Parts: sequence; structure tokens; C-alpha cells
Amino acid sequence: MKSSKLVIIPTFNEKENIQDMIVEVMALPESFDLLVIDDNSPDGTPDLVKQMQETYPDRLSLIVRKGKLGLGTAYLEGFAYALKEGYEYIFEMDADFSHNPQDLSVLYTAAVTGNHDMVIGSRYVSGVNVVNWPMGRVLMSFFASKYVQFITGIPIKDTTAGFVCYHRKVLEAIQLDKVKFIGYAFQIEMKFTTWKMGFNILEVPIIFTDRTRGTSKMSKHIFREAILGVIYMKVKSIFVKPRPVNQI
Repeated sequence: MKSSKLVIIPTFNEKENIQDMIVEVMALPESFDLLVIDDNSPDGTPDLVKQMQETYPDRLSLIVRKGKLGLGTAYLEGFAYALKEGYEYIFEMDADFSHNPQDLSVLYTAAVTGNHDMVIGSRYVSGVNVVNWPMGRVLMSFFASKYVQFITGIPIKDTTAGFVCYHRKVLEAIQLDKVKFIGYAFQIEMKFTTWKMGFNILEVPIIFTDRTRGTSKMSKHIFREAILGVIYMKVKSIFVKPRPVNQI
């Protein structure tokens, strides 16, 4: 029987992590399907995923793109795939174990039992739950979310979180072809749009652990896009009435 749940994981040079991640996601009791979207990693990441497809032929899918096209475009391609294939719950997460795959169960349970349209795995809803990050990066991330809250009025504590569960009706309602940003600001734009459209949003606390294998994809350009993009989003949506956000 086909699962109603799809996890989307974008990858670029994640050979150290991807097979272990696939095994852990596949072992979860809720039976998640998994889509890996790889930006033509030169380290052989897609070949490792293809090997794993022999073990999970019906639950593991792979899209290999022509080059490094950006996080946002990877998720948008994954969302289109999920909607076409009829998935009800669609998840974003990183490949590097900064998001604990066990927490997929937490996000899913919160979405189903609380009838929430978006569930965010939040680093900041109950303090600062970040492990192994340099203090400078912790402060940058924390105050980036504070900046977004200040500019937009959005009541979400972790606006840049990349560990998210969407109900399909959110992705059906958002005009995905109109999503502007492809980097760090993509996560902000998706949450901001979901909130402004009045969907039921919940933040649940998670512990975010910095990667121990592979290299970070963060850059100054990505961060700068987010800073300027927030102002653009606020001005564009100034006449749209927002709804409250639930937090636990």
C-alpha cells in the first residue's frame, strides 16, 4: 500500500550521510516514503542512492538535476512530485543529520492529531536547542529569526527552520511557480505565505545538531538574500490579513 507521507531531502555532496539517513527514515514505524533530489553531486551521492533503491524499490525515489540550482528549487520540484503522486503529508529535512530522522514521527503525529496544516521542527520555540554550532552562527540564526519577526510580524520563532511538515492543501493553495527565493529566504517565504493565507501552523521543539560529516552549504550570499527578501515579502503582502500561530 502506498504511503501518504513523503520526505524530501535535497543533496549535494552528501556521500558521508545519505545511506545512513535513508536507512533511518525507512526504519520509522509510520512508513515514510523518501525522495532524494540531488544537484549532480560530483562525489557520487546519486550512485549511492541508486544502490539503496535496490533495497527499497517502492519507497525510495531519486531525481538528479543538471547542476547546483539551489535549495528552494529542489524543494519546489519535490513539492510538484509529491502533489502529482498524491501524497497527503510532505516533509522537508536535511541530509546531514542536523535534523534527527526520529523527529519525523513527532512532526507527523502533531500534524495528524492536532489537525495542523504546517508543523515546524523549531530550534527556538523552547529556548535555543542547538548543539555543536559556533556561537557566532547560533547568534546569526537566532537573530535572523528575530529580524524576520520584527519586520513581518510573523509569530513563528524559527522562521528559517528547514525541518517542516506540510499538509498537501498548503502546497496546493500556494502558487509554487510564484515563489521568489531559492536560498535561505525560501524557508522564510514559505512560512510567511502559509501564515498570511491563514493556515493552521504549529511549532514543536527539536534539538538541532550541527553536521559531523561533510561540509556546510551556507554562504554570505544566501544570508544576504534572506535579509533583503524579508522586506520584499512584507511590502508585497501588506494588505493580507494574518492568522495566529500555535506553539508548544
